[in-house]
Amino acid sequence: MSAFRLCRLAALGLLATTASAPAGAQTPVAAISADDLAAQLARSAPKADRRVLQLAAHAMRCALQRPELGVSGERLSVIDYSRPSTEPRMWVFDLARQRLLFEEWVAHGRNSGENRTEHFSNRDGSFMSSLGAFTAQETYMGGNGYSLRLAGLEPGFNDRARERAIVIHGAPYVNPSTAQLQGRLGRSLGCPAVRLSVAKPLIDALRGGTMVFAYYPDQDWLKHSQLLGGDCGTAAGLATR
Repeated sequence: MSAFRLCRLAALGLLATTASAPAGAQTPVAAISADDLAAQLARSAPKADRRVLQLAAHAMRCALQRPELGVSGERLSVIDYSRPSTEPRMWVFDLARQRLLFEEWVAHGRNSGENRTEHFSNRDGSFMSSLGAFTAQETYMGGNGYSLRLAGLEPGFNDRARERAIVIHGAPYVNPSTAQLQGRLGRSLGCPAVRLSVAKPLIDALRGGTMVFAYYPDQDWLKHSQLLGGDCGTAAGLATR
């Protein structure tokens, strides 16, 4: 890209500077299309479902047009709850360096299903997982050790995440070897729990505004999500299965 083009994009506010990149480096996430971003994600995580990555890219581009949501353009995490818990179904991408940081197993809520996640809720006490886009906010030490608070960005679907204490944390029941024997991972109270051995570096990679996009082909969410439709256009048709 020419120096003139870079200056032009910077003047328009379409290049996001990343603190973790080398001095002078810029992250052109807001300057590229959702299709190009999805292609970048697919190259980094070829085992992930391309249609899910397209939806995540669309939601990310939409969120970056709404600065009040506090979403960072540096990294992105995608959870594909349409996959069984015995398979890796969480990816964390470094968008600045166009590389995959984590490909991990993740638990779902005890009332969301057995090996497969089939039920979702925004209600406190449901012990179910929630769908949609979240922002990863601050860390804290709690009953599950080092944990990361999530704020839901999808009214009616996950916007009660903070009051429900839906957080990312490590858990001993997220054990792929045990899951193969019992037919599923252990389950949480609704949190996307991860392996203890990766919890701290994964949480540190997400905290401070990373979007966490939790997918399932739920038609109500796909139709009414404000980040997949509305003023940012519609992307629901991408996930038709």
